[in-house]
Amino acid sequence: MSGRNARTLRIGAELQRVVAELVSREVKDPRVGDVTITAVDLSPDQSVARISFVPFGQRHTVEEVQRGLDRAAGFLRGEVGRRLALRHAPRLEFVFDVSIERADRLTRLIDGAVRSDRDHPDSKD
Repeated sequence: MSGRNARTLRIGAELQRVVAELVSREVKDPRVGDVTITAVDLSPDQSVARISFVPFGQRHTVEEVQRGLDRAAGFLRGEVGRRLALRHAPRLEFVFDVSIERADRLTRLIDGAVRSDRDHPDSKD
């Protein structure tokens, strides 16, 4: 792995930690409340950070949480730049992480198939 890639990965990991902390402690928007930052994908030139999130709890819809995070993005960008001592903090783009939802649905399908096989053992070829 090149030094540039290693640096990008390191900054991405630090960015995830800092954004998660800021969202939980500093963002006052009630729509943002309970959010997990699941991943950060930093562009190769480090100008844009795509931040994946999952809201937990059912107080607000994904769209409402997204709007709250988008509204806080400027504040978060400034804080990230200061806390990580970056000359140019990346623009923050928030995206809903569908992978967890997809994995949950797949798990339920598999569990259903296993249950069905257990309940009907004679239907096998």
